[in-house]
Amino acid sequence: MITYEEIKKNDTINIYIKKADESLSALGFTEHSFAHVTKVANDAAYILETLGFSEHEIELAKIAGYMHDIGNLVNRVEHSQSGAVMAFKILTDLGFCAEDVATITTAIGNHDEGSGVPVNAVSAALIIADKSDVRYTRVRNTDLQSFDIHDRVNYSVKKSSIKINGDKTLLKLKLEIDTKMSSVVNYFEIFLDRMILCRKACEKLGLEFKLIINEQQLM
Repeated sequence: MITYEEIKKNDTINIYIKKADESLSALGFTEHSFAHVTKVANDAAYILETLGFSEHEIELAKIAGYMHDIGNLVNRVEHSQSGAVMAFKILTDLGFCAEDVATITTAIGNHDEGSGVPVNAVSAALIIADKSDVRYTRVRNTDLQSFDIHDRVNYSVKKSSIKINGDKTLLKLKLEIDTKMSSVVNYFEIFLDRMILCRKACEKLGLEFKLIINEQQLM
């Protein structure tokens, strides 16, 4: 099997990630380039590793995390499905076995809150890792006066982290928000669907999901 580290060095995949992010930049979206996909890959791996999944499943989660947003190259709308089809072709051409291709493409195809379902462990880990990546450094707009609500909410998050407790029964998403920039209500207005999907993903992994903002539990 080709490793995650080899996938990260694949010129074709990296061009697709770069061009997909350029498309989103033109549309005014936050950063979806290498910083985002690498963080998603690492956080998905952390989740499965902490829960005792196999090295092979962890590797698949990292690959899915790295490739999950390539569908934005086609269009933002239904990008998870587009990305799954693209990943299917790429991974098949690289010689991945059918079972691994199926696991990765299923995860990619189900990571969006509009239509996604945490159908397996890799899918659930990808969802949580993706939806928890909210941070000010993803905001491209440098003019605070022209911020829309998405810019304000993302820019207000000064710190975010996910942590599984020692008993492996609970996952906490902890956020530190600058309420002078955006209110907690604004966060829920933008990200409620994502948090609900995170809760479902945690349930798939046998975890309880808690959202904590500024040391206050919200979910």
